[in-house]
Amino acid sequence: MSHKSIKNTRLNAEVHRELSNIIRGEVKDPRIHPMTSVVKVDVAPDLKTAKAYISVLGNEEEAKNTMKGLQSSAGFIRHTLAKNLNLRNTPEITYVLDDSIAYGVHMSHLINEVVGDNED
Repeated sequence: MSHKSIKNTRLNAEVHRELSNIIRGEVKDPRIHPMTSVVKVDVAPDLKTAKAYISVLGNEEEAKNTMKGLQSSAGFIRHTLAKNLNLRNTPEITYVLDDSIAYGVHMSHLINEVVGDNED
């Protein structure tokens, strides 16, 4: 069982907030879809690596293009993150596509259809 310290939890939240701001406002790659959000960030305790779970509200092709755009912008994003956060080490970020938001929207539509059918 992995024990998360309060410091690690705060660091995850801080990196999550900054990463969201950087992707939304500073990365100019046209492949990155405007409806892209950072769902969660897990920073390793040694601050060397981090996993960023990315959700794209769009089709599969837009999601793939967004991931390619993020991979090619990784150096810029890491540099900007280092500038904005005062960390001993700036983590190397691995981007993971997370479809939980799209799945939730899909399930919501299915529930609405069932409820709509029952009201008739």
